[in-house]
Parts: sequence; structure tokens; C-alpha cells
Amino acid sequence: MAATIDSQGEGSRPMLRRLMVAAAVALAMLAALALTFRLAHDNAARALTERLAVSAQSRVQTLESVLAKQRVVATVLADDAAVLQALAQPSQANVSRVSQKLERLQEQTSSAVIYLLNRDGVAVAASNWHDPDSFVGSDYSFRSYFSDALLRGEATQFALGTVSKRPGLYLSHDVPSGDGPLGVIVVKVEFDAMEQGWARAAETTLVTDATGQVILASRPGLRFAPLPPVGAGQVSARREVPGAGWELWIHAPGAEAVRAGLLAAGTVGFLFTLLLAGGVSAARARTRATRRIEAERRYRADLERAVAERTRDLSDEMRERRAAEQRLAQLQGEMVQANKLATLGQITAGVAHEVNTPLATIRLLAENGRHMLPEDAPDLDRNLAQILRMTDRIAQITTELRGFARKATGELGPVPLKDALDAALLLTASRRRAQDIRLTLPQIPPGLRVMAETVRLEQILVNLIQNAQEALEGRPDPEIRITLRAGPVLRLSISDNGPGLSPRIAANLFTPFATSKPEGLGLGLVISQEIARDFGGSLTAEPSRAGEGATFHLDLPKAA
Repeated sequence: MAATIDSQGEGSRPMLRRLMVAAAVALAMLAALALTFRLAHDNAARALTERLAVSAQSRVQTLESVLAKQRVVATVLADDAAVLQALAQPSQANVSRVSQKLERLQEQTSSAVIYLLNRDGVAVAASNWHDPDSFVGSDYSFRSYFSDALLRGEATQFALGTVSKRPGLYLSHDVPSGDGPLGVIVVKVEFDAMEQGWARAAETTLVTDATGQVILASRPGLRFAPLPPVGAGQVSARREVPGAGWELWIHAPGAEAVRAGLLAAGTVGFLFTLLLAGGVSAARARTRATRRIEAERRYRADLERAVAERTRDLSDEMRERRAAEQRLAQLQGEMVQANKLATLGQITAGVAHEVNTPLATIRLLAENGRHMLPEDAPDLDRNLAQILRMTDRIAQITTELRGFARKATGELGPVPLKDALDAALLLTASRRRAQDIRLTLPQIPPGLRVMAETVRLEQILVNLIQNAQEALEGRPDPEIRITLRAGPVLRLSISDNGPGLSPRIAANLFTPFATSKPEGLGLGLVISQEIARDFGGSLTAEPSRAGEGATFHLDLPKAA
């Protein structure tokens, strides 16, 4: 009886070992499948996140471009002479002229509506002046974009329209004058078309304001609610909208990553199953080993070829995706460059006119000088001096053009004010000597620095000094006075004792292409004012009385 029990125990041991081996193999397969799923899922999730980040950046750039264009509309209208006249003298003719101008601008810039408020917050002109629900006569003094613009110069507010009941962004800018703001210009921007474009994509796109409230959404039901949390299994990307205090979010379901993980795990599990089945079949059919091995070899080769083809397909897809991203980056760079070239193209005609006039004079005088060579030297000297003056004129124009092209660098730092002024005086010295102009300079400490950029600061100073020198042409006792007022904001004032600014010129002094010079472009003071604003300062003209000269004030922040 004992022997029988021992035999049964010995017979059960191999079965137990086989079960243990099978269990170990099963656990190893499960661990390999879990690891394969995790690696494939993580790789697919990273790729999806990167794709969402690219989409988010592209949408932010589109949104930023729309906001920048509409801000420019408000800024330009704030300095418009017709707008100033309508606020200062709100006659029916003045107000009607502004409403018609706003209507044309609204159509050209795709704004929802543009309207002008007086100091009491009442709309005096609007682009929808002829509509039954026109804003003209409505009181908007309760809107924060009105009060904030009066206090700070400009403001933004995202809200529902009181008349249209449609959400939109209100961009406002004060209309400045010598006695304070005369009113506020308001541009409303609606984003329906942009949101509809987002809605056609598979992702959910949201834009939140500084409080975390959703203001734009590809799903209208999410608008004006708190930002919803990222759901389980979702992938998201976030980007800030520069200059708006907004954040753009893109949420996408992570099902793509799950499918990639399941596909990879299924492929590996399938391979494991085939290998295990092949081993068991080989153990049970040793007599057919050669045939079975050959069949397995062919089958394995087909399977490896399929895996290799799938790997190549995935590699090709990844390469195409990287190429698409590179093309996107290239297209974005080309869009920026095209925008710069479009701006330069608008002033090319004026530049050509400015350059052709002195060049024609240079050519004529050079020919005269060639014919005069046998004659006495004084005539030749006078012609050569005239050639030099024309060359200075060409240098002035090209300097202004180069300064405008470098405007967007934004690289500011401490700049010695004395060095910049000395450089500007050196560049303008030849004409000053020719006109025998007396120059009065302030005492500037060598260590006094302002926040600016050296080349563009010199450009402003050269422009102001040259304007003063031109104003003194033919004066019996020409003089230029430069003074400095210290403080947290330094004021450099440049004055002359020329004929001064006429009321017509003073009213359009900083308007592009407005000039009193027959050969002038009307861009020098406009570019100089924009550069001063980039520095955090300002360029203004003191109210002038005829015959008492002109004075320009350049305010610059003092460097720490």
C-alpha cells in the first residue's frame, strides 16, 4: 500500500512542475503585454500631446493676429483728426463724417462694430449709425472699458453686448488732447467664425480669461463657465495668448493612445501565442519536425516581413509628421516676413521719389563738374559741395528706412545718453557748420543712462536735430538749444529759433505722410514717436506760436 502511495507522489511532481512552468510563462507573458501596452501608450500620448501643442500655438498666433489688428484700429482712430474734431465740435456734419468713416473701417477690418464715446460715455458716432439698433445716443459710461480707458489710456473687456446680446471683446483707447481725454474709441471683436472653425475639429478648444472663466469655446455650452477639468484619459495642451492675459486650452480624447497600446500589446501577444503554439506542436510531432520547422520558418518570415512593413509605415508616418511640422514652422516664418515686406512695399513709392530727386541732381552736377574741369576751381568746389549735400539727403532717407525695418527687435538696455547725443551731433555736424548754426548743449553726466537701444535712440536725435537745422535755413541768427531735465523720466528738449510750426502742420505732425517739405516723406517724426513709445517714453511737440521757433520734448525712462 505504501509503495502505491509513493508512485502516485512521484507521478504528481512532473505535473506540478509543468503547472509551475506554465504559470511562470503566463505571468511573464502578462508582464510583457503590460509593459508593451504602457510603452506604446506613452509614446502615442507624447506624440498626441506634441500635436496638440502645435495646434494650440497655431491657434494662439491666429488669435494674437486678430487682436493686434483690432488694437491698431483703435490706436490709429484715437489720433484721427476727424475723430478729434467730432468730439471737440460735435456738429451733425462732423459726427456724420466720423460715422461713415467708422462704417468703412468696420467693413475693411471685419470688426463687429466701432463706435465713439464722448467724455460722458454717450456714443456720438458708430459704424452701425444707419441700423435700427444703432449705438448712437446710447450711454455706455457703466462699462469698465470706458472708465478704464479714461484712466489708463486703453482697456479691454469681454462681455455680452447690451443691444446685440452677442459676446465679444471690447478694445478701447482714449482720444487724447492737451486738456485730458476728449472721449473713448471702442472696437468690438466677435469670434464666431473662429469658434466655428474650432468646432469642426475633433478637439475641444477653450480660451479662458485671467479669472479662469471660459470666454471662447468650440462648444458654446462651455462659454462663461469655469474651466472644466481634464477628463480621465484625455490629453491637453495649454498656451498663453500674449498681451491679452488669456490662456488657450485644447483637450482631446486619449483613445488614440489607448488604441496604439492595445495594437502593440495584441501584436506581441499574438507573437507569444504563435511561438508557444509552435513549441507545443513541435514537441508533440517530432516525426514531422522537418516539415513543421520549414513551415514555421516560412510563417515566421512572413510575420517578420509584416512587422517590418508595419514598422516602415510607422516610420514613414513619423517622418511625414515631422516634415509637416517643419513646413508649418517655415510657413509661419514666411507669414511674418511677408507682413514685413508688405509694410515696406507700402512706402516704396515714396522712398523711390525721395531717392530719385537727389540722384538726378547728383548726376546733373557731376556732368556739369566734368565740363567745368578746365574752368576755375570755385565753380567746381560749389558743385562738389552741392553733391555732398545731396548725398547727406540720401543717407537720411536710408537711415530712416533701416530704422523702421529694425523697429520690432525690442532689445532694450541701459544706453549712455551723452554718447548717443554726441553721435547724433557728429552725424549732423556738416550741415550745421555750413549754416553757421550756434549750438547750446546741456551738461550731461557720463554715467547718465536711459532704457533704450543705441541705434534707434540716435535715429530719433538725428531726426530732431536735422528738422531743427532745416527750419533754420536762411535765418539771420540761427540757434539750436538742447536742454535736459532730470528725474525718474528724463526730458531732452530740442528747440530752435526758426519760424515755428503752422497750425495746419502742428495738427498733423505725427500723421504718416503729412509733411510741409516738398521732398519730404512725412515718416521721420512718425517713426521717431513709435520708437520712443517702444522705449517706454514719448515724443511730443510743444504748442508753437508763429515766429517763436519749435520745441520737441523726448521723454525717456532713466535706467536703474
